[in-house]
Amino acid sequence: MFGIHDLWAFLLASLLVWLTPGVDTMYIIARSISQGRQAGLVSAIGIGSGILIHTTFAAFGLSAILAASAWAFTAVKLAGAAYLIYLGVQALFKKSNLATPEVKLMSRWQIYRQGIITNVLNPKIAIFFLAFLPQFVDSRSGFGALPFLLLGILFVVGSTVWCLAIALFASSTTQTIRRNSQFAVWLERISGGVYIALGLNLLRSKLQPVS
Repeated sequence: MFGIHDLWAFLLASLLVWLTPGVDTMYIIARSISQGRQAGLVSAIGIGSGILIHTTFAAFGLSAILAASAWAFTAVKLAGAAYLIYLGVQALFKKSNLATPEVKLMSRWQIYRQGIITNVLNPKIAIFFLAFLPQFVDSRSGFGALPFLLLGILFVVGSTVWCLAIALFASSTTQTIRRNSQFAVWLERISGGVYIALGLNLLRSKLQPVS
């Protein structure tokens, strides 16, 4: 549909991305704890805005590559598959680090702006989207940027809802995770396994001989 395939796999992988604690999660938790629920919600919206910027640039950049050369797009997908496998291996051996950083008080505008900056200036997120989105787009569909934008919008909506949920329940969530540090460790391992499976599946499909 609209050049998108394996939507269920995209949603599953996205869910694991949202659930895995990262820099954005720590920023939202820190703001929620230090300045209250409203600050947490504003920081979540800032993070969501940053993700929207990433997906928009990724969508039009990837569609331009697709329009220019199908071979170049295949190269991007293969590089993306290798990167997903790398992320998976990294997640499997990563130690949990859920310490909440010390923060200073900010205005709502500063919190929102910092949320955008925190997300946009993270190069790992930009590389992730360039690796992630092409895995679920048919290069022969002829829909241009549309499938990338649709996947991006789905990811932005889901991640923003999750970020808002983190802000609303930051205190209890933080205490629960701290009481059971193995939760975050196993979440990382599950995510790592999914990334590796996605990457290997893509490599397998691309390396199969055409009959």
